[in-house]
Amino acid sequence: MQAGIESISIYTSQYYLDLKTLANQWGEDPDKYYIGIGQEQMSVPAPDEDIVTLAANATAQALQGIDAGALDTLLFATETGIDQSKAAGIYVHELTQLPKNMRVFELKQACYSGAGGLSLALPYLLHHPDRKVLIVAADIARYGIGSIGEPTQGAGAVAMVLSTNPKIMAFDLESGIYTHDVMDFWRPNYTDEALVDGKYSIKMYITALREAWQHYVDVTGNSFADFHRYVYHLPFTKMADKAHQFLVRHANAELRPEEWKRQIDDAAIYQRFIGNTYAGSVFVALTSLLDNSPDDLTDKRIGLFSYGSGSVGEFFTGIVQQGYQSHLKKAMHQEIISERAELDYETYKEFYLFKSKLPTDGSPMRTPKHNTGRYRFAGLTEHQRLYEVVA
Repeated sequence: MQAGIESISIYTSQYYLDLKTLANQWGEDPDKYYIGIGQEQMSVPAPDEDIVTLAANATAQALQGIDAGALDTLLFATETGIDQSKAAGIYVHELTQLPKNMRVFELKQACYSGAGGLSLALPYLLHHPDRKVLIVAADIARYGIGSIGEPTQGAGAVAMVLSTNPKIMAFDLESGIYTHDVMDFWRPNYTDEALVDGKYSIKMYITALREAWQHYVDVTGNSFADFHRYVYHLPFTKMADKAHQFLVRHANAELRPEEWKRQIDDAAIYQRFIGNTYAGSVFVALTSLLDNSPDDLTDKRIGLFSYGSGSVGEFFTGIVQQGYQSHLKKAMHQEIISERAELDYETYKEFYLFKSKLPTDGSPMRTPKHNTGRYRFAGLTEHQRLYEVVA
């Protein structure tokens, strides 16, 4: 018996900022972003978009054609939570009208928590083969206006229906894992903006990759050549190049640059235009690979690496299933990205700063209406968040 992805869908905000606009604002060469970090655009959430609305839209898409009555678990992975007590998944459960007989809770460990949820769900499904699990990962990456991390911001969500009928990808249970207490990236409760030591974080990413990979090899006996494609957590697109170049050297694989680039480039296409999606990043990259690979990936083994600062890393693997292409939502995903509206810098800044204006004293506030998809964050009253289904 196998367990894995029956359905997967991504969603991002309705607006974006082209990084050439950001470069012009700061008097920089756009190629610093376009080429240097491999980013061309970043998704920007409107004032009435948040992780709940992003997640609910992704969930509604992923549930198309799915028997939602078989769902009994929703795992919400995020590092930009909206409440210290209530899981954001509870709002998603209500908005998308999921069955009442479900468990819902939130997972947190920087960008790793989506992969962590997957590792918990697989053995559960093998013990309960008639059930389905929904994993939703949604985040909004914020580093501060004018900060070094600003060009890597982004927003998005991915929703995956997991079951013992994995029409898209079946996951292996064996993986390589690694944890080490470091301070490369963190966000205290009193700030909405992440704190990051960029160079140190890249170093810790590579360290976690090395250790998780070696643990995987020790556990399974598999080698670099056993994988057709590789998918990485992408805080920015060029991170895949750094990671894969390291792994190629570490594994003593003799590949020409065009060969190792071919193993990773299709997975980075969506990232280039959406930006960082934190907990959802590795699965957005997987979706990008499945949607955009010109090759038939049927029966191919894919290696995936998830890294969450602080830090946890896991190298895990899956096999693409026969007929997977008929279950993808490629046209929908590409339309979502291509149909976003471009922002000028002042509107982007206005959207960005809106969150800091939310009342903290319980007074009522209604958010202005923008394009948000099927769901929107409507405002606050008596310290309670309000959501609406858009007609």
